[in-house]
Amino acid sequence: SRAPPRPAWRRPRYASLLFPPPHRPGPASPPPAAPHFGGTWKMKSSENFDELLKVLGVNAMLRKVAVAAASKPHVEIRQDGDRFYIKTSTTVRTTEISFKVGESFDEETVDGRKCRSLATWENENKLYCKQTLLDGQGPKTYWTRELAGDELILTFGADDVVCTRIYTRE
Repeated sequence: SRAPPRPAWRRPRYASLLFPPPHRPGPASPPPAAPHFGGTWKMKSSENFDELLKVLGVNAMLRKVAVAAASKPHVEIRQDGDRFYIKTSTTVRTTEISFKVGESFDEETVDGRKCRSLATWENENKLYCKQTLLDGQGPKTYWTRELAGDELILTFGADDVVCTRIYTRE
């Protein structure tokens, strides 16, 4: 019969190869993968879009046009990890943004004013983007995009008004 292994303090340095400790912690778990926002999306519902445009100072006539045009937006999202390309097309206008989470980028607010934006992960399924106007004064604006099952929840905020739009994958 074999003799029991020597206590650790009496083992030669190479002994750990022959007599591994009884418990070895596994490798550190990898960071969670970014959720997959990629694909084409169609809008299922929209709340408070007109109210949002009011707070942004858009006049009544332009609001009517904007609400009608934005009633069926087509959204295409391409994602590679933390890099995003988002194209939103309506009958009146098409916007495109490209950005990397954690890096500032230029875009336009919902009402077309130029701003500097910074997108960050709010949690594992939600992006939060703060917008800062480049010129002039106006309400504080932001947007979020969140995956909830097979839906994309997009919110636009201006001061205390929040517009929520829910999309489904095409």
